Amino acid sequence: MNFLIDFILHIDAHLVNIVNSFGNLTYLIVFGVIFIETGAVIMPFLPGDSLLFAASALSASSEYHLNIWLFIILFWLASVTGDSLNYFIGHKVGRSVSQHHFFGKFIKEENMKKTEAFFEKHGGIAISLARFMPIIRTLSPFVSGGTGVKYSTFIKYNLLGATAWVLICCGAGYFFGNIPVVKEHFSLVIIGIIVVSLIPAIVGALKNKLSKN
Repeated sequence: MNFLIDFILHIDAHLVNIVNSFGNLTYLIVFGVIFIETGAVIMPFLPGDSLLFAASALSASSEYHLNIWLFIILFWLASVTGDSLNYFIGHKVGRSVSQHHFFGKFIKEENMKKTEAFFEKHGGIAISLARFMPIIRTLSPFVSGGTGVKYSTFIKYNLLGATAWVLICCGAGYFFGNIPVVKEHFSLVIIGIIVVSLIPAIVGALKNKLSKN
């Protein structure tokens, strides 16, 4: 867990090491991380927004010979296919997974209920909005499959959310990631991205708590 935290907070340095060590295989590695983060319901803690931002920032520098368009395509494919896999897992096993003695350690009933409440409040567009929210991003397709949302409906909002997410995160990284003040305080920027992405979930949780009092 300490390594994961260090990787996220210093993701730019770790990505540079990956590029220097694996070259073009970097594309496959980052594709795998996003695919697993969205497709494996027990892996919501892997980097998402920060990885897109950092990878795109590196691609803006001629030093690393990385292609921003290839990153965009791969991140988009990883998001769409990962979410689809997660949907079909949810459709197959349903909510019972949170009661499993092993998987229940990763998939908390509390988080499942928060995701369902988010769906009830926002409707189908919640599938798109969830793409911008850590943890809920991973649970959203799983809950969609488990609660009987039609795949035709799910994929429509999934495509919309994945497209917006990839373009916004990659665009921000590519155009702003190499600004000197951003490069000098990259870890703080990553923390800021994480905090901002968590705000909707925090606000929702506070509203639910206040409404019960």
